[in-house]
Amino acid sequence: MLMKTKNIKDYIGVFDSGAGGTTVLKECVKLLPNENFYYYGDSKHAPYGEKSTKEIQDRTMEAINQMLNHGAKAIVVACNTATSAAIWLARDVFPDVPIIGVEPALKPATADHKNIVVLATEKTLALDKFHELAKEYAKDVNVYPVAGEGLAGAIEEGHLDDEVIQNLLHKCLDQYVGKADAIVLGCTHYPIIKDQILKILDVDCYDGGEGTARQLKRKLEENGLLTKSEEKGNVLFESSLDEAVDLYKKVYDAYNI
Repeated sequence: MLMKTKNIKDYIGVFDSGAGGTTVLKECVKLLPNENFYYYGDSKHAPYGEKSTKEIQDRTMEAINQMLNHGAKAIVVACNTATSAAIWLARDVFPDVPIIGVEPALKPATADHKNIVVLATEKTLALDKFHELAKEYAKDVNVYPVAGEGLAGAIEEGHLDDEVIQNLLHKCLDQYVGKADAIVLGCTHYPIIKDQILKILDVDCYDGGEGTARQLKRKLEENGLLTKSEEKGNVLFESSLDEAVDLYKKVYDAYNI
């Protein structure tokens, strides 16, 4: 199923349920331009936010296992839902491999703001990871968890700036206009539509992509895994749904950090 492309070596595997992780991928490539990256999106089974924890764990572990079997030196789980549901399991099974996840950027948001919307999938908001973050970093602020119902699925269908996305966003966010002073994008799909989000909530915006890239670099350095190449690395895309690859490339090329 995975790794139909064989001409990439010494690479970092980046995994998401679909197109969303390309936003994290771009941050990683910006910080580590000489590394090779292989991006795999599981669009055939997206969105993960509507699946059971067991399903998410099974899909995530299958992808990670196949990447490692084909020579990945590190893994980025570029999906908030998969990180919340499965990264602890992946690290237990593969303790010698740097496995980096992504999480809602509550810590930087709470440094300067008191009323914060966290827009994420229902599954991410329900799992322990989010509640642990809120307990640690949001003791003295108001956090408004908002499930982005339908958003990831609509993005997977190619609705990036149309009435479908706009209607879904208004349904999620209109009640927080004038109430919130920041928004945390707790799903890697959501930075793709950041401009549309900020048209409704004109506030400071945070996501976890940059922090994930920095953590990836730290882990590569700690493990002596940084490439020695001085040439620009390759970035390859694959998907469990072949036609989704064009969307990945489109989003990756258009996404402005």
